[in-house]
Amino acid sequence: MNFIIQKQTMTLISRETPVLLLCRAALSFSWMYQGAVPKIVCRSGGEIELIGHIIPDYQWACQAVFWMGVAEILFGLFLLVTRWRGAFWINVAALIGLLFFVALFEPTMFTLPFNPLTLNVALIALSVIAAGELKTSQTRISE
Repeated sequence: MNFIIQKQTMTLISRETPVLLLCRAALSFSWMYQGAVPKIVCRSGGEIELIGHIIPDYQWACQAVFWMGVAEILFGLFLLVTRWRGAFWINVAALIGLLFFVALFEPTMFTLPFNPLTLNVALIALSVIAAGELKTSQTRISE
C-alpha cells in the first residue's frame, strides 16, 4: 500500500515543472503559515481586530479567527496537491477580496512593512504562474 502511494506521488510530481512545484510550495506554505501562526498558535490581536469589524462579539470573533486558520491550512494543503487550475484562480479572487477587506476596514495596514498589498500581489503572481504552468503540463500530458 505504501509503495502504491509513493509511486502515485512520484508520478504526480514528475509531471509538473519545477516552476509549478515551486509555486505550489510557496503558496501552500504561505496559506498554512498564515492559518497556523497568527490565527491558531499565537492568536494575533490584529487578526481578531480585523474580523471584529464584521463580528463585533469578541468571543465569536476569536472562534471565527480560529476556524479561518483551520480553513487556511486546509486550503494550503489543497493547493499543494490539486490538479484543478480553478483552485489557483479562486486563490487570486480570495487574495483580491482580502485586499479590499483590509482597504475598507484597516487601510493603515498598507503603510506597514511587509503589508498585505506586497504579500498579496506576490501570491497573486505565483497563482497566475501556477495556473499557467498547470495548463501547460496538462496539455503536455494529453498530447
